[in-house]
Amino acid sequence: LIERDVRFVQVNRGGFDTHSNNFPAMTNHGDVMDPALASLVEDLAATGRLKKTLIIMISEFGRTPRVNDNAGRDHHAKVFSCFLAGGGVKGGQVVGSSDEDGVMPDERPVKPHDIHASVCHSLGIDGSKEIMTPLERPMRLIREGGESVKELFA
Repeated sequence: LIERDVRFVQVNRGGFDTHSNNFPAMTNHGDVMDPALASLVEDLAATGRLKKTLIIMISEFGRTPRVNDNAGRDHHAKVFSCFLAGGGVKGGQVVGSSDEDGVMPDERPVKPHDIHASVCHSLGIDGSKEIMTPLERPMRLIREGGESVKELFA
């Protein structure tokens, strides 16, 4: 699709809601996702498309640092990870960290609206723009206070 200049492609993989049996599920996800993501980055780089294609891998929640009674990990919105590549993103870096126990952000916290601002920056979209939803409600693309993560593009 990207080679045919489709502007937006979304790929979903379910099964990340690991409230039980977290470890076998995550091993399975890694076995599938790691080589697929690496191949996508390599293929786009080989064709020169990685420079103008932004890849994002993110979920709606992080996971608790503690394992529950069902060998699972529950929703944890305070700390989560996001993978970005291409689209002007400088690779090979980690921005931000959690505390020692993975409970709270520690160094260089990044908020969800900062990720939105970074995506808009990468794609050349004015994130301060207000649009109308299909229900005729005005909506800003980026929540007020959201700032692009400058380190990503340095």
